[in-house]
Amino acid sequence: MADVMDSIARPAGVALGIRANLNQFLLLILLNAFVGGMVGMERTVVPLIGSETFHLASASIVTGFIVSFGIVKGLTNLISGQLAESWGRKQTLVLGWLFGLPVPFMIMWAPNWWWVIAANALLGIGQGLSWSMTVLMKIDLVGPKRRGLAIGLNEFAGYFAVGLTAFLTGWIAVRYGLRPGPFYLGVAYAALGLGLAILVVRDTSDHVRYEVKAHGHGVAEALCFWAVFHRTSFGDRRLFAACQAGLVNNLKDGMVWGLFPLFFLAHGLGVERIGVLKGVYPACWGILQIITGPLSDRIGRRGPVALGLWLQAAALAMTALMHSFAWWLAASVLLGIGTAMVYPTLIAAVSDAAHPAMRARALSVYRFWRDLGYALGALASGVIADNFGFAAAILAIALLTLVSGAAAGSLLQDRESPVEA
Repeated sequence: MADVMDSIARPAGVALGIRANLNQFLLLILLNAFVGGMVGMERTVVPLIGSETFHLASASIVTGFIVSFGIVKGLTNLISGQLAESWGRKQTLVLGWLFGLPVPFMIMWAPNWWWVIAANALLGIGQGLSWSMTVLMKIDLVGPKRRGLAIGLNEFAGYFAVGLTAFLTGWIAVRYGLRPGPFYLGVAYAALGLGLAILVVRDTSDHVRYEVKAHGHGVAEALCFWAVFHRTSFGDRRLFAACQAGLVNNLKDGMVWGLFPLFFLAHGLGVERIGVLKGVYPACWGILQIITGPLSDRIGRRGPVALGLWLQAAALAMTALMHSFAWWLAASVLLGIGTAMVYPTLIAAVSDAAHPAMRARALSVYRFWRDLGYALGALASGVIADNFGFAAAILAIALLTLVSGAAAGSLLQDRESPVEA
């Protein structure tokens, strides 16, 4: 591929690779940290607002804000690739930030729980557009050789910011209350993210066209959206394996997001310690992706995905069965390690298997299934917790994660040429 690309006339200002696009690459990393921070502001505080401020007794009702977020984000992911190809990456990124801007204000001043659910629907749209574009634009910039590294750095920035913000919002909430103090961070993230997206980010469509010329045009370019949806979801075993693993990974995360604060609160932990546990997991997840993303470029995608899912299952079982802060802290670290092995590797695996001309749409379909997991995990775990208790809900998701790891190990193949037809 590299030899072919070297032989093709390159448009002015277009080059593939991190070093050749360092300024824009670093800008997109910073921007995705702000995107992650918008989710992180909710990880510790919002479930506690439901139980402590609005006095919601049902776990399934409390987790309703994650259901709205997951469904809307999944559907937005589904159209984000089509928007990126027809309208442009930068314009889609800016649109995402415009949807995210009202979210912290709505939660700060929500008169009832429905406002929080509505705010998370807007957050889902914003995340579906903005995070999708930061991933896609980095892949566009670096070309085929360093996808794992690019995605690892992107997801590191996003999820380290999730963890850091989850910790900071817990710290702020202890000192200044659950509202409005913790959400001023979200106001700052949204304002900075929107400003940078409008004023500094450059579109990457020319980079895509250059890579498509090098790869060769093919049937994949002519595929309609629904043909890409079918191929990515069910038609190609590599893509199907990635979609099911992504769905279960985020199904687990939807449960962790909604139930863990309530589970720890029921065991007597205060808000600050809950914030530590809620911060350690995504912080480990974020930091370690700097290693796991490029590692998958070297050793392949299948092993890290299967092992990562199994580690997650072990961490969930440890959380449900142990009853001390030290064990829960260790489980949070293990959960972060397992998720770091899975998250960037799956995006890279989809990028490997999809023709460049259908990459944006294939990634949007993968991210639809993956982020639909938020809603399914929050809904299923909430219902199980209401009927059988928090520990039973956590163990049920652990078992499902274990099975998904086995499926990924069986079906996912290591790096091969992208599908052509």
